[in-house]
Order: sequence, then C-alpha cells, then structure tokens
Amino acid sequence: MTRPLALFTREREAWAQGISPVAGLDEAGRGPLAGPVVASAVIFPCERPIPNLRDSKQLTPRMREAVFDAIQASGALVGIGIADVMEIDRLNILGATKLAWGRAVAALGQVPALVLVDGNVRAPLSVPQVTLVKGDQHCASIAAASVVAKVTRDRLMVELDLHEPRYGFARHKGYATPQHLAALRRWGPTPAHRRAFLPPGIPSLPGR
Repeated sequence: MTRPLALFTREREAWAQGISPVAGLDEAGRGPLAGPVVASAVIFPCERPIPNLRDSKQLTPRMREAVFDAIQASGALVGIGIADVMEIDRLNILGATKLAWGRAVAALGQVPALVLVDGNVRAPLSVPQVTLVKGDQHCASIAAASVVAKVTRDRLMVELDLHEPRYGFARHKGYATPQHLAALRRWGPTPAHRRAFLPPGIPSLPGR
C-alpha cells in the first residue's frame, strides 16, 4: 500500500522552494457516452495523512466516499468545475475538459502558485503548471482531485438516474456497458447523452 505521506513528494519539493499554494488538478468522465465531465482542483496547506489516498480508479466506491470525506475534513481547499453535455458537443471532450479544469481552479477561491496537472496536456491557466503522467498515482494533490472529481460526477449520474431510470445511469455512470447500449438502441438518446459519443446506428437528438 502506498504510504499516504510519500505521495506529498512533489508538493514538498515546491514548498521547499517557497512555492505555495500548490494545487493538484484532475478530472473524471472523459470517456462515458453521457453526462458531464467534472474536474477538481485540490490544495493541501501542508502534508495530511489521508488514509487510502490514491488514484480514484484504484478505490472501490465505498473507499472513494470515505477518502472524499477525509479530504473535505482535512482543511484542504477544493474547487470543482463542470462542463456539461452541450459544451462537450460544442468544444469536443478535450476542449470541454480544459474548460472544466479552468472552472475548478477558479472555484478554489485562491490563486495557486503552481498547478500539478494529471497527464501530459497543459491546462489553459495563467499560473505556472507542471504536467505529470500518472500523477494521480504518485502525487497527493492530484490523487485527491481525482477522488473528488470521480465522487462528484458519480453523484450527478445517480441523480440523473432518478430522472431517466430506464438507462441505468446509477450503475454504469454513463459508460458504454452492454446494458447502457441496449437501452440506447431501445429508447434512443436522452438530452444527457453526448452526440459525438453515440455508437453507430443510434440517431442523434434534434437540433444537436
């Protein structure tokens, strides 16, 4: 198991150079057929021993919820940015992801001195940034951002399921499972579906 404080290496290096605050940035929901892309930015004021903190994909839903609560209770600053389905269709998923990144950093309410971005694509930010491939596995702030983004998006999809119960959004969260594809073929897309992501043979929505 990764030691929680070992994940703070990147932040510790920045703090030692007088660079603070340092934000981690990640998103959830780039691949699903439906629902928004959700980004999160997290600033830890100092090292915090968050149990089980790691990449959200390595956690069960129950563990993610517990880590989410621990992050919120730790005193960390958390910003969340969302780009909706219309923005995804208009900008493509990368453009919408960048839009969500910017909104998440703005929602922090504090301008970071450095942003650590998961992956190899730079965010459209005017502050210094460093991209880290697999940063959600090796950097505390990015791992925390991945958990916050994933939990927030999953909750939105559960809420959507209340309005569109035929599609199973609460279970697959909009990903292309056999159940989701079968529902799409039977009932067609909803306004929550991404036009550009629809499989062949599924008609798009009028006006989109």
